[in-house]
Amino acid sequence: MKLLMKAWTFLEEILAGVFFSVGILLIFYGVFMRYVMNDPQAWVEEVARYTIIWGTFLGFGLALKHNHHIQVDILYDKLNNTGKFIMNLIATGLSIVFCLIYTYYGYILVANRFSSGMVSLDVGIPMWIVYLILPISGILFLLRFIERLVNILRRKGEEYANPLN
Repeated sequence: MKLLMKAWTFLEEILAGVFFSVGILLIFYGVFMRYVMNDPQAWVEEVARYTIIWGTFLGFGLALKHNHHIQVDILYDKLNNTGKFIMNLIATGLSIVFCLIYTYYGYILVANRFSSGMVSLDVGIPMWIVYLILPISGILFLLRFIERLVNILRRKGEEYANPLN
C-alpha cells in the first residue's frame, strides 16, 4: 500500500510539474518570438494558459498532502485534542462533500462542452479536453481528503514536508 501511495504522489508531482513547466516555457517562447524575432505566435498564449491551469489543478492534491493550503488556525490552536479531532472531522467531511459537488459539476461541464462541439479560438482544441481537468482534479482532491479522513479516524498524526527545514 505504501508503494502505491508513493507512486501516486510521484505521478501527481511529475504531471503537475510537467504541465506547469511546459506552460512557463511556452510563455518564454512567446515572448522570444514576439520581441526578438518579431513574429508573434497567437497559439502560444492559449496553450500556455491551459497547461498552467492543468498543472495548477493537478497540484491541488499535492498541496493538501503537504498541508500547503491557506488555513486560518487561530481558533484551532486554542482547542484541546478532542476539539481538534472534532474540528478535523467536520472540516474534512465538508471538504469531501465539496469535492463530490465540484467533481459532479465538472463532469456536467465537460459533458456539455463535449456535446456542443465547442473548440478554442486560436488552436481549435476541443474545450471538453480543457475542462476535463475539473473532474480529474476533483477526484484526485477527493482521494486526498479521504486519505486525510482515514488518518484522522486512525488518530494517526500526519507528517508534512516543511520547506523551512
